[in-house]
Amino acid sequence: HFARGYLGSRNRLPRESICTPNERLRFVEAAVAGARGAGVQGATLDRPREFFDEEFRWIQRLGIGSEQEYVDAERTGRSTRVRRAERAAVYDLYKRYLERREKGGRLYDWDDLASAVLREFGDDRGDRFYRHVVIDEGQDFSPEMLRSLAAAIPDDGSLTFFGDIAQQIYGHRMSWRSAGLVAPKIWQFRENYRNTKQIARLALAVAEMPHFPVDPDLVEPTAPAADGPPPSFTRFPSDDAERQLVVSRAIDLARTGTVAILLRTWEQERAIRGYLPAGATRLRRELAVWPSGPGLFYGTYHGSKGLEFDAVFMPSLSDERWPHPPDVETLGRDEAAARDSRLLYVGITRARSDLVLTYAGRPTGLLPTAPGWYQS
Repeated sequence: HFARGYLGSRNRLPRESICTPNERLRFVEAAVAGARGAGVQGATLDRPREFFDEEFRWIQRLGIGSEQEYVDAERTGRSTRVRRAERAAVYDLYKRYLERREKGGRLYDWDDLASAVLREFGDDRGDRFYRHVVIDEGQDFSPEMLRSLAAAIPDDGSLTFFGDIAQQIYGHRMSWRSAGLVAPKIWQFRENYRNTKQIARLALAVAEMPHFPVDPDLVEPTAPAADGPPPSFTRFPSDDAERQLVVSRAIDLARTGTVAILLRTWEQERAIRGYLPAGATRLRRELAVWPSGPGLFYGTYHGSKGLEFDAVFMPSLSDERWPHPPDVETLGRDEAAARDSRLLYVGITRARSDLVLTYAGRPTGLLPTAPGWYQS
């Protein structure tokens, strides 16, 4: 909203100038086809379009503006995704993507709006409208977003960044440090005021598993004092039996408290919707009014960011679904597991006192499975 408003005020945002996600994939396909038509060969072009889409997002979020900068860029995580020898070919595809997008009448996509804002601020000699900028959930901002917001304040202004690296679920694997921000003062918030010690203990166990990405900015919270029942981790013979019992128990608990059923995908959300009562509230960004008092909520893990509930149900935690198979195909198993382990961390830490984990088939390997973590 900020980027669009600013670019619009500078007459840099014509109507329908931002391409949709589906249009973006079509432009990616056109870029690959154009490279083949120009005689470019090699196994790099055989990768799925989603792979290039994700890589172009990484380039844009980091603000990379040249082939050499891309070749020299250091990657975080166990999977480098693109070997240095392949990067020139990938960057050539990226330039072809930008050309196809512009010919299609789209000046921007959602990931390079921040770079456009940053460039425009470089030419903007007018007064800045905001002296102080406060960023919440900052771990989900790309470095280019942070740089553009830093450029929006005057020399005597301030930028305050709040973020929890353990909840970085959008795949940036980047921090405020990578944006070049220099913090004169850093506060570390270690007290956990939300979860019982049993739930917090499981969340920390997830963060200590091998596939959870290690980050120097990760702040380990102090163990909370509140006591509660251990989480449960229950197997069901089928998805249908799992959904029926999860919804039944969730309805019971929702009579006296707030309850959320969290799902990995929109498809899973749609599948469980038919089991839910009419009064259940779907978690979404556009939720204008928050229902008061006890109630039942449902939605994706992404939709639950920043929220908390008395009880949380996390169904469908089988090894067939976690890590997410499409992400495994596009990103590789290591990177997909790293992203999904952070999603699980987010889901677990939404629960104040009751946490119910369920699956059909075999349990995911992204959670600790020793009996000591769960109710017997």
